[in-house]
Amino acid sequence: MTTIDAAASAPTGRVHRFAVTCRQDLRDPEAARLTLEAAELGIEADSIRFARVYLIEADLTDEQAALIARELLTDPVAERMLNGEAIGPAIEVHPLPGVMDPAAQSVADAIADLIGLRPPVQTGRRYEFGSLTADRAEALITRLRANTVIHRVHRGTFVPEALPAGSLSSFQLTHIPIRELDDAGLEQLSRDGHLFLDLHEMRAVRDEYCALGREPTDIELETIAQTWSEHCVHKTLKSTIRYTGMTDDDPIDWTDRPGHTRKPDGSVTIDNLLKSTVAAATFELIEEGLDWTLSVFVDNAGIIRFDDDTAICVKVETHNHPSAIEPYGGAATGIGGCIRDIIGTGLAAKPIASTDVFCVGTPTIETVPEGCIPPMRVLDQVVAGVRDYGNRMGIPTLNGAVWFDDRYVGNPLVYCGCVGIMPTDKIEGHAKPGDLIVALGGRTGRDGIHGATFSSAELTDTHADEFSHAVQIGNAIEEKRVLDAILRARDAERGCLFSAITDCGAGGFSSAVGEMGEHVGATVHLDRAPLKYDGLTYTEIWISEAQERMVLAVPEGNLTALQAICDEEHVELAVLGTFGVTNDAGEPELVLNYHEHEVGRLPMPFLHDGIPTPTREAVWTKPKPQTIATADEPPTVREALLTLLAHPNIASKRSIIRQYDHEVQGNTVLKPLVGPGGEGPGDAAVIEPVPGSGKGLAIACGLATNVGDPALGGDPYEMALAAIDECVRNLVCVGADPDRIAILDNFCWPSCKKPENLASLVRAAEGCYDGAKAYRTPFISGKDSLNNQFTTKEGTTIEIPPTLLITGVGIVHDVTKCVTMDAKRAGNRLVAVTPESLETWMTSCSHYETTFSIIEDALERRQSYRPTNPNLDASVSSFVAELISEGVVKAAHDVSDGGLLVAVAEMLVAGNESLGAEIDEDAFDPDPAVLFGEPRASFVLEIDPDEQVIDRMSVTARERGYEVRDLGRVVDTPHLSLTPWKQDRLTISVADLADAWLNGITL
Repeated sequence: MTTIDAAASAPTGRVHRFAVTCRQDLRDPEAARLTLEAAELGIEADSIRFARVYLIEADLTDEQAALIARELLTDPVAERMLNGEAIGPAIEVHPLPGVMDPAAQSVADAIADLIGLRPPVQTGRRYEFGSLTADRAEALITRLRANTVIHRVHRGTFVPEALPAGSLSSFQLTHIPIRELDDAGLEQLSRDGHLFLDLHEMRAVRDEYCALGREPTDIELETIAQTWSEHCVHKTLKSTIRYTGMTDDDPIDWTDRPGHTRKPDGSVTIDNLLKSTVAAATFELIEEGLDWTLSVFVDNAGIIRFDDDTAICVKVETHNHPSAIEPYGGAATGIGGCIRDIIGTGLAAKPIASTDVFCVGTPTIETVPEGCIPPMRVLDQVVAGVRDYGNRMGIPTLNGAVWFDDRYVGNPLVYCGCVGIMPTDKIEGHAKPGDLIVALGGRTGRDGIHGATFSSAELTDTHADEFSHAVQIGNAIEEKRVLDAILRARDAERGCLFSAITDCGAGGFSSAVGEMGEHVGATVHLDRAPLKYDGLTYTEIWISEAQERMVLAVPEGNLTALQAICDEEHVELAVLGTFGVTNDAGEPELVLNYHEHEVGRLPMPFLHDGIPTPTREAVWTKPKPQTIATADEPPTVREALLTLLAHPNIASKRSIIRQYDHEVQGNTVLKPLVGPGGEGPGDAAVIEPVPGSGKGLAIACGLATNVGDPALGGDPYEMALAAIDECVRNLVCVGADPDRIAILDNFCWPSCKKPENLASLVRAAEGCYDGAKAYRTPFISGKDSLNNQFTTKEGTTIEIPPTLLITGVGIVHDVTKCVTMDAKRAGNRLVAVTPESLETWMTSCSHYETTFSIIEDALERRQSYRPTNPNLDASVSSFVAELISEGVVKAAHDVSDGGLLVAVAEMLVAGNESLGAEIDEDAFDPDPAVLFGEPRASFVLEIDPDEQVIDRMSVTARERGYEVRDLGRVVDTPHLSLTPWKQDRLTISVADLADAWLNGITL
């Protein structure tokens, strides 16, 4: 053992320590950031030094140690090796044994290239404090820089005798007695074994093994649990549901809906909720002629046609529970897994763009329940996880959103999406009997074990301890190598070298091989899987969700060619077995072996189709909003506007957005931030997937959580319509064709074991059906996460608000005609385009009403608003798209969070610093609900000041049943001027608007 603090130090043992810090004459950004974060907590830590630590276990000579230090570990321009001196108490953070350490892997690879030896390596971080005691320094680092789920915090200098290493374990085949268990015993086995199967499912497993005449092995039971988990099989959305609670004023038309049966008792039975709503809308649209949808609901991602030779695939996933325990790793593996979904679609696609949406507790929350991480640290770390993974893989992150609500404090939501491109002749693949089962990429470890079942459970204050093994740490560089190898294999001269491909996501090999072999069977030899360390049992190897692994079905004659590609790309390859095995009854079978022992044998029909589907009860009672007193004095327009612009849900997210690379791959046409200064909130991003084609793909999302919030008396049916509408409007605003938009659904709900929660899910799904049909936007993929709640140590359950994310992609036929939202030129007119009259077109409680406690007035006023008409809403978007294609529109912005006046203010903030706007005196009704209401299907457009154009727009709008309202004009003085409520003229400088919006929230 030795500590090497200088390049010339001589080793005295096997563990060598290198500590690298910033040069003394340069500013250390990590130390500066920690100083700032400490100050925000009221801690003066103005003398901090940071160092990266590398522990290398090897018999190195002096020359080798010096070479490694000089050539690999330090930047001679900006860094130096520590010489053993310390400026005060030192705290070090190192990964716990078994936790993935990507930087250490890269260092080990580099050492192998440098000196021909690949030693064990571990990295760490060292913080020295010149103005804090050791106790205060450790407390600060534990709060801001360490997570005890994956880190160990040390005082002083940490140099172990040896780096952690696994040890071989003896083989022992384990059977689980189940055939004699009663209901109570089945439920206990499910919980204690982390299976998270309900009583109906446990009974089905027991009955199957009674029929087989034997007890299950541990690996068989785990395989069933992974395959039947909510995360993998979506059993709630696919179940039969008996829904009650229809009312005479229900906006849902329950007649003639596919898969719905009205009963004499007034209930409705829905046969497979997903199939009868989301999927039904898509297949009905396909039957009506939407032939540009190429593959929906059958692969890792949905696929649409881009042009004759090219297809686009899209997938959005959630990684909520892991992110609640370890936000950085949870988000990184969330985006990494979604990228692998794209790689594993059809016969492999190339990822070309990523998206992310985060829902977290409010920044101002004073205390968090025990077992929870403070919201701003969650946000900081999930952003970093997505940033690091996407940037390192060279994939631009182009679209997203952040939503704040205290009910996400124990269960944040992390949505990660990816868009890919592929040839149209590579959209389908199937494993064939005789194909080899080939694993590519990362090695298997204990990380991610029980991830699928854990993600299907409710979080509690003890989950960080109980499920730390479910946390995964990804390695983007490894995944980039795997991607390069797979694309080369796909495009090989002799043709694609594999018959099928999928990723090792939830459930690991158990799900990947189990899904690929569903119709042909598979024989697997688990001892052939490369391991990160010794000591894994056969079950751990099978269900581990260790990252960066793909499974391919490879014809035996292609293995040599594939191996050559993998060798050149430095990707590890292992043949785990063979596809194609049946039992005596001719059924495909899954056979699992470990060192010549058969450890599992399962019939594929039972594994994939044996899950029971009992009828679930859904009871709808329109929720009563929480009582919030009406404000005594309503705010002035100035106060309201500036406060709303600074609201966390509305304010600029530039401190997040600018951490991402938007232009890598060189195909980005419109970035997330637009305008001359790059400050405006773009409605959607646009990329050119085929360079030089002039044809673009717009990417956007819609999130309308407040519309369905039970605390505000909301209706999830309306929320779904509003989310689809917002997504479509965002795409239309940049120039997408509304007739070529495809969407994805992501439901995140509290436990649907409660009939009222299941009823709200039903209503959201019904809204998806009506919205997709009205907008003619097929759903091509989706995902659900249905146990998002947190139970505190005291027994209080905090349910998230029902949250539905709609992600959309739309074809832009000519990227030169794309439009942005920033104000363009003085003299142009500003107009609002809305369904019918703006004054009658409000929806659920707006940010204005909730921020200023005007709920009761809002509820009373809403009674006079007309019912939703999604067909009319959709026609408004089509009308705006027509105007954009004609070149009439110079700037377009959707009216959403904050309302009409906020939309105008955002256009000014994004525009030239010399521009402003004057709103005409009679443009608005003297009601704050119109100024700050959040109507659906509404736009603000900047157009040429041609009266004939405005008149023609107005006439066409009236003929179609909606309104074009002249708001005012863009002016050459930087202020927003209006006469609200017949009072004196109000003038707010654009500088004040920008200050509120740009500084509302920072990371």
